[in-house]
Amino acid sequence: MPRFAVILPAAGASSRFRDPHYKKPFAPLAGRAVWLHSLHRFTQRDDVKQLIVAIAPDDREEFLRRFGADIALLGVEVVDGGRERVDTVSNALTRVREEIDFVCIHDAARPCISDLWIDAVFQKAVETGAAILAVPVTATLKKVDDSGKIVETRSRDKLWEAQTPQVFRRDWLLEAYQKRGDFVPTDDAQLVERLGKAVYVVSGSPLNIKITTKDDLRLAEQILKILPKPRASGPLHPFADDDLWR
Repeated sequence: MPRFAVILPAAGASSRFRDPHYKKPFAPLAGRAVWLHSLHRFTQRDDVKQLIVAIAPDDREEFLRRFGADIALLGVEVVDGGRERVDTVSNALTRVREEIDFVCIHDAARPCISDLWIDAVFQKAVETGAAILAVPVTATLKKVDDSGKIVETRSRDKLWEAQTPQVFRRDWLLEAYQKRGDFVPTDDAQLVERLGKAVYVVSGSPLNIKITTKDDLRLAEQILKILPKPRASGPLHPFADDDLWR
């Protein structure tokens, strides 16, 4: 069985979330923190052998105070993030164990994930070496200038919007990060593409939203109600008392 490590980047500033008390990965959602929802489905899997969450160094004390019981219970490793997301993932990669075959990177602020989508992207990554969840672009795309005037309408044909999880062979991802130089990618797949490796798209879902604003939190709460229930609990399933989220 291939062995997977899961990295949750959670070190962003959450500037658009605009909450004086919480950054978006740590905000309460349906009784527990967003990042724990994002992590939860991976804790049920026998093929996931390592769980890593990367946080801003300034958040470490409060994070450990609020979530220390869950970190210990779930076997999560906590690492310091960097200035940019790419730096955060790079720091987490240094902690991935050598026996790991594939690395899965999933947004800590993307809590509405299902076992079905994880199964599909994991399987495609094992078959090909690199795969990501994505959805076809359905909206009309407009390019505008600085004044807000439309200068071009672009075809959406064959365009897909990338999501996470994004899953790669460990050696490919390590090489991609080692060779990135000063390049700042918009996602991890872009770095692997720059190596000349093929990255494959697996159909995701519009329900797999990323939390950006408080409106997204309200939407995510409703989505969680209609997602298929998680598989039967494994040894990493339980969560600590809900008082930890208050």
